[in-house]
Amino acid sequence: MSKHHDTGYKELFSHPEFVQQLIEGFAPPEIAGLMDFSTLENHSGNYITPLFEERFEDVVWSVEVTWQGITERLFLYLLIEFQSTVDHNMPLRLLHYAACFYSHLIKTKVAYAYQGLPPILPIVLYNGRQRWTVATDIHEQIRPRPPQFLRPYQPRLRYLAIDEGRYTQEQLGAIASPLSGLFEIEVASGDRGSLQTAVDRLVGLIQDHPDKARLDRLVTRWLKRHLQRIGVRLDLREMHSLVEEKAMLAENLMDMVQREREEAAREAADAAEARFAKELEKEREVALREQREVALRERQVAMVETARKLIGVEGLNDAQIAQITGLTLAQIAALRA
Repeated sequence: MSKHHDTGYKELFSHPEFVQQLIEGFAPPEIAGLMDFSTLENHSGNYITPLFEERFEDVVWSVEVTWQGITERLFLYLLIEFQSTVDHNMPLRLLHYAACFYSHLIKTKVAYAYQGLPPILPIVLYNGRQRWTVATDIHEQIRPRPPQFLRPYQPRLRYLAIDEGRYTQEQLGAIASPLSGLFEIEVASGDRGSLQTAVDRLVGLIQDHPDKARLDRLVTRWLKRHLQRIGVRLDLREMHSLVEEKAMLAENLMDMVQREREEAAREAADAAEARFAKELEKEREVALREQREVALRERQVAMVETARKLIGVEGLNDAQIAQITGLTLAQIAALRA
């Protein structure tokens, strides 16, 4: 697995309440309604064999689901994807991960192939700036579409893609969970004013939580990692409670906003000065070129006048006049005509 910034999400999703918030807030309701979240069990470990240049964190949970009167354990495979661009290999990667995970279950005697393998729900949590446009089933990537008799034999594996950036702040604000508050901070990170608003809402969600001290510690660690990852230049080493130190963070964010505005103004002034210097240099080049063209035309006129005078001098032939004036023989002949 290649190195990447520690986002803190893996720590958050090692706690069952955040897994529950993810499913209840961002998965289809018909999926969440089948789950008994009190039965969540963490199975995270290293199940994946190297195949791709990896930039992800993965977490595995199981939960009991009940449908049509049958209760069984479903494995939630949560892949946290951190890339600047979408990865069109994702359907293939998830097919590989699922095979590796099932192989692990068989090797550890959690499941037996002859008895049937447990269902899985692959989830990709994506926080890149571009929108996630990758096919959500490897079957969709098999092109051109195979003939009818081959279609039943093509691989299938659908995953649930949760693209944080696809949600507006209004949509996230309608989901009353700390996780939605974290997603809102991710979405608002490009705007420091919106970031402060998102932090304020998150603090309110923490304060309403029955275990707010523990949640405050978890969220504060995540926020410090997140601010560092997006390049916020603040010294947050002494910040241990977002709730207690919200005012300090707000003051620091406002100071940072002011610094960024001043830097932006300086950069704009420098850019304007550079543009002016470039335009001035261009004008000078144009003026110099025009001067050269005028001088060339004047020299041409002078050569023609000199040639006319030399044509009247007895004993000079056209070749000699051309050599003296720099005109061509054809030009001299035209002047004689």
